[in-house]
Amino acid sequence: MRAAAPLIMPVLAAVLALSVGPPANAQQATPPPPEIAENLQLCASCHGADGKPVVEKVPIISGQHMFYLFTQLKDYRAGRRANDIMAPIAAELSDDQMKALATYFAAQPWPNYSEVASPEDTERAHSLAVEGQCTQCHLGGMLGDSRNPRLNHQKVDYLAQTMSDFRNGVRKNAAAMAAIVKGFSDADIAAMSRYLAGL
Repeated sequence: MRAAAPLIMPVLAAVLALSVGPPANAQQATPPPPEIAENLQLCASCHGADGKPVVEKVPIISGQHMFYLFTQLKDYRAGRRANDIMAPIAAELSDDQMKALATYFAAQPWPNYSEVASPEDTERAHSLAVEGQCTQCHLGGMLGDSRNPRLNHQKVDYLAQTMSDFRNGVRKNAAAMAAIVKGFSDADIAAMSRYLAGL
């Protein structure tokens, strides 16, 4: 990792202060490469040592698709995706470090997380999914592929925030998503988030 710029050191220090140690999920079959061990400790402070995020509106990344994770890190570094914590962290990562981190997290098991969607949520979400053609990119079961993230059992607060950001023009690195959710109401987003988190 390149030397951290003075401007972002307070941010990194604040995140490290929350650190719960390096990932230690007993189910993990893939040990972390030594060259990213320090990075993983930082990741765990928000995304969780066991794969379950410990900070609100932070996504599950254990078990997510490798190329998608790699692309998001590059987007943070390039300014195509904004986040006060992730952008300065990604700015200090090389392409090789990003690939190593993405490969590591993609190899980990998806944590046990689920929400319960009401019948009303499910009905509304089905209607929105058909109209928005969600499965064309995220595939059956919303499990995604190398370029599109898994949404199945993703955290409900992260899903809601992400759809709101696309709708409101805050997130700009996926034009297709912005077009799909531009007509979603707050109630639509809430229902879809609970449905996806409970699949």
